[in-house]
Amino acid sequence: MKRPYVIIVSEVSVDGKLTLYRGASSKELMSLMDEEAYRYLHEIRAKVDGIMVGCETVRTDNPSLTVRYVKGKNPVRVIPCSTANVPIDANILNTEEAKTIIATTKRAPAERLKKIEEKGAEIIVAGEELVDFDALLPELYDRGIKTLMVEGGASINWEFIRRRAVDEIRLIHLPVIVGGENVPTLVGGEGIKRLKNLLHLRIRAHFKRGHQLITEWEVVS
Repeated sequence: MKRPYVIIVSEVSVDGKLTLYRGASSKELMSLMDEEAYRYLHEIRAKVDGIMVGCETVRTDNPSLTVRYVKGKNPVRVIPCSTANVPIDANILNTEEAKTIIATTKRAPAERLKKIEEKGAEIIVAGEELVDFDALLPELYDRGIKTLMVEGGASINWEFIRRRAVDEIRLIHLPVIVGGENVPTLVGGEGIKRLKNLLHLRIRAHFKRGHQLITEWEVVS
């Protein structure tokens, strides 16, 4: 499949959690990161063509997804959202800062799409009921997004993992334990049920930025 080079990037607790509880903002855990870890995150943003988070992350965290802490260009923001249910006052719809693409489906209300377009964002319709990533990724590639940083959450990460459409995973490890059976982890979805189908990684680098351990992994199969 013609697609961007995909890098999943996330901060995770030692037990792999993304938030303190389901529905909580990931910004709470990210507040434990020091400036050097933030700088690492934004260095990646400055080097990629596009950055993706799910619409639930937009609704919960209201991120800007722009480059700060370092100098560099803002990547194109890509938000998959089956019903285009993105708040009209969301930071990602401030298109003076960076271009935004909302990837949605044929069931998204036309009135909502019109409001989003009036904010300056581009709409890509990819799928009937759910966003079809197999259709979306080539569209992004054709729009010049050759490298894509995926900052989650867990459901979005699963869409890439299950398709084997990821090339690298980079993790900022937070030295805390969260626990909780229903707390989102790095990858959600139905999971891989067979040993032979597991996604295999090879560690490329491990180092500290500030007080945080960073690990960088290459997908090998």
